Amino acid sequence: MKDFKKYYNIPATPDEIYMALTNPVTIELWTGEVAEMSTEPGSEFSMWEGSITGKNVEFEPGKKIVQQWYFEGESDNSIVTIKIHPDKKGSSVELRHTNIPDADFNDMVDGWNNSYFGALTEFFEGE
Repeated sequence: MKDFKKYYNIPATPDEIYMALTNPVTIELWTGEVAEMSTEPGSEFSMWEGSITGKNVEFEPGKKIVQQWYFEGESDNSIVTIKIHPDKKGSSVELRHTNIPDADFNDMVDGWNNSYFGALTEFFEGE
């Protein structure tokens, strides 16, 4: 199991980023896919036609999102913590993803950099 931590600079306010990561309508705008998402702790979520699924753990509007991501056949909790900080060019987003199965690590890092935060950054740059 591996951990991944990275900072992303996104040209949007913390509230805009929080909305883009928690509102299913907004998620669909930047991913191009229908998403199931709620800010209710304990609720389950699904993105990218079910390729990412898990449980919502904790929310602080405009500041923090904590989720448990599911990996098939793994019993250890894989926890994603996203912290959003105001920055002079928009926001600095701190990602920490723990307990990523070794076999999935490179795909997850690529997904975070390109499909997830890459797409989100492009979405806000295009406005």
